[in-house]
Amino acid sequence: MAALATILEKTDPMLPQPYVVRQVGKETPDTFGLTLEPEDGASGTAFRPGQFSMLWVFGVGELPISISGDPSDSGRLVYTVRSVGKATNALVSREVGDGIGVRGPYGTGWPVEEARGRDVIIVAGGIGLAPLRPVIYEVLNNRKDYGRLVLLYGARSPRDVLYRKELAAWARHRETQVLTTVDYGGLSWKGHVGVVTTLFKYARLQPARSVAMLCGPEIMMRFVTRELEVHGLSRDNIYVSMERNMKCAVGFCGHCQYGPHFICKDGPVFPYERIRPLLEKYEL
Repeated sequence: MAALATILEKTDPMLPQPYVVRQVGKETPDTFGLTLEPEDGASGTAFRPGQFSMLWVFGVGELPISISGDPSDSGRLVYTVRSVGKATNALVSREVGDGIGVRGPYGTGWPVEEARGRDVIIVAGGIGLAPLRPVIYEVLNNRKDYGRLVLLYGARSPRDVLYRKELAAWARHRETQVLTTVDYGGLSWKGHVGVVTTLFKYARLQPARSVAMLCGPEIMMRFVTRELEVHGLSRDNIYVSMERNMKCAVGFCGHCQYGPHFICKDGPVFPYERIRPLLEKYEL
């Protein structure tokens, strides 16, 4: 029986593994960074940029959160969590040393291997920058393997901008352009104001040799894909993350069904050409 229990622990996709909170940091007034390590001190879990985990707060519930840390740091898992409800509030209220259950990682990843030798265009809206941060780490950690990195990021207001220090640090890397805009600026904001598509006029793009990766509100991604096409980027080189309604992460419950696709298993990252007929249907 003990051997059977061990096998079940290793194979049951619905069984969370025990992790411990090592760090909780505030990114914005309602968004927090959460760093977890395995409770047993093991080496941690490898993941691909773009994948997500199911985080279980015991006694409260479970929710899907994209992994937003450095893929080369296999000893820990980092998440960026916006506190918008009971479960997320309980998650970001954990203290150092508290336990959290982790399932995963699940889902498809960003095409970082396919992008080698090419320019990488990243367009993010709001907390959509979090699932794309591992791609930025991957490119900057392996700088010789990629062409130029162009990051276009839009937030609601200056106080909602994620990773402020990192944005400044990324911009200092060679062959890297970082542009940030906000919907509503204040007297102290000296940057761009407007939706993220307004940044394209300042971006130095080479569409013929580029791969684009998008994450944010679906309406934002609709307009960004159109803008990319106007600039000459092929639909075959555009990828989007469709994170919505995931509950079980293994295709059992059907909550995340999107047309013929299950977001948790077939996504959350999709080639744009594959998902375009559904993405263009409003209110789907």
